[in-house]
Amino acid sequence: MLTFVLEMSMSVAQQVECDVLVIGSGASGMSAAITAVSRGLKVIVAEKAPHYGGTTSRSGGWLWVPNTHLAKAMGHHESPDQALTYIKDQAGEHFDEARTRAFLNHGPAAIDFFMSKTAVQFDMPLTFPDYHAEAPGAAQGGRSMVTRPYDARELGPLLKTLGPVLPELTVFGLTIGSGKEIIHFMRASRSLESAWYVTKRLTKHFGEVLTYGRGMTLTNGNALAARLAKTASDMSIPVWLSSPAVELLRDETHVTGAVVDREGSRVNVKARLGVVLASGGIPHDVERIKKVYPHAPNGMEHWSPTPSTNQGDGARMAEAVGGVFDDSLPNAAAWTPMSLVPRKDGSTGIMPHFIDRAKPGVIAVAKSGKRFTNEANSYHDVVQAMVQVSKGQDETAVYLIADHRAIRRYGLGFVKPFPMPMGEHLRNGYLKKGRTVADLAQQLGINPGALEETIREYNDQARFGRDPQFGRGSKAYNRYQGDALHGPNPCVEPLQSGPFYAIKLVPGDIGSFMGLKTDAHSCVIQADGVVIPGLYAVGNDAVSIMGGEYPGAGITLGPGLTFGYIAANHIADQAR
Repeated sequence: MLTFVLEMSMSVAQQVECDVLVIGSGASGMSAAITAVSRGLKVIVAEKAPHYGGTTSRSGGWLWVPNTHLAKAMGHHESPDQALTYIKDQAGEHFDEARTRAFLNHGPAAIDFFMSKTAVQFDMPLTFPDYHAEAPGAAQGGRSMVTRPYDARELGPLLKTLGPVLPELTVFGLTIGSGKEIIHFMRASRSLESAWYVTKRLTKHFGEVLTYGRGMTLTNGNALAARLAKTASDMSIPVWLSSPAVELLRDETHVTGAVVDREGSRVNVKARLGVVLASGGIPHDVERIKKVYPHAPNGMEHWSPTPSTNQGDGARMAEAVGGVFDDSLPNAAAWTPMSLVPRKDGSTGIMPHFIDRAKPGVIAVAKSGKRFTNEANSYHDVVQAMVQVSKGQDETAVYLIADHRAIRRYGLGFVKPFPMPMGEHLRNGYLKKGRTVADLAQQLGINPGALEETIREYNDQARFGRDPQFGRGSKAYNRYQGDALHGPNPCVEPLQSGPFYAIKLVPGDIGSFMGLKTDAHSCVIQADGVVIPGLYAVGNDAVSIMGGEYPGAGITLGPGLTFGYIAANHIADQAR
């Protein structure tokens, strides 16, 4: 039985031995640990935070892996090089063919392994288009899969230390599944089928709360973190919580382990075969952010809902032994528009805006009062446009605008659709309301005439389902995230039913793209291209194979799980 240890008493000079030390307990790190143990190796996982799961536990739980058995079962068959063509197109001059081929070749096998040998299970929708589905090699489905919901009771005592979900992504403490379930919740007031689904889901949830003190149906990334933890428990893998790695150990030729801080005591962990860095990247590394985030010159003008313990530890430790942090990508992270939610305890929550931007009756404007992009594009693309339109201003920020009909039908950010009340959001300032467009503009500090002109020009064409300025609804991904029940364009409707509402959006991320240079086996490499024996990096600690772009749902977790699998098998093969 696995024990997730919060603290232990050890002397300063204590030494522990294992075959593989994994630093981090997100999907990529747990993938490496589970795969290594399946190959007969002894593994220790060291996690800095007091919870396991890392960024994975807060994520949507989607993985992008082409050519899996799930895709084929759904009727999606593509040539071996189709996905390679797509990644090459997206990554541009940063395309790494060797690593990309490794991912595409081993990804299906990794999914097979986890679904057949562990508690991890995935489901694939019939359709989920790539984010740039009109590009060469893109697909309309068959690549993105979501983690199957999981019964938290299976975790037993491990549930207490599972990484928490973002409160802003819950309703009555219930985390809505990011697949079909969220569609039912958004249509509950317009569809009897959806209303019945939501009624049953909430009834089950409240029953669990009364019985267990919390909901027991885990979804999205929380389900993935739980399933990986259950597997680790079944395999008796020790996971040390509140145990940050502070320094790598090495001899003349190899990385031989790491120094781990365990409640004030330093433990030398000797890893006979290798160390795998999976510490979550740089989203809270202020000094690194200053250098590589163009909109955050002070390192503080950026908001990430990832765990605050993801502070670039893996990169710093690797650089100290010759590793290279690749900061050449055009985008340092997986950008996502965020809104800042005042919480009742005085703290501030961070709300990612994944799907509301694509709904009809919603647009975004800059401080000039003008639209600046196709709001229904991917979150990563929208933030790039936000940064560009905000250059020369005192902050990078825009406003998401909706009329009364749209906000009551679809919600907006943390504001839930009808019949959920929105008075609290108006009182605490999260949501701004104006009786007229001009009234709303004055509250936002925008020139009323400019905003009125923008909405008037938009409405003139929106009446016919058109957006000639930016093409809302012209792309497959736009339409997928719009309202399929609304026509002729699922993303376009005039803003004309007052009052009008606005939420301020600021730039954020859901994971790092810049990271350590690695080879096709996940080995960390030096500036001269030579590997550092015994040192591996996976997940957000390794530079993304997508070249700083975000081509589809799950392009962090898919490669993360796969490269963890690749690293562990390489370690086992080398030992053999």
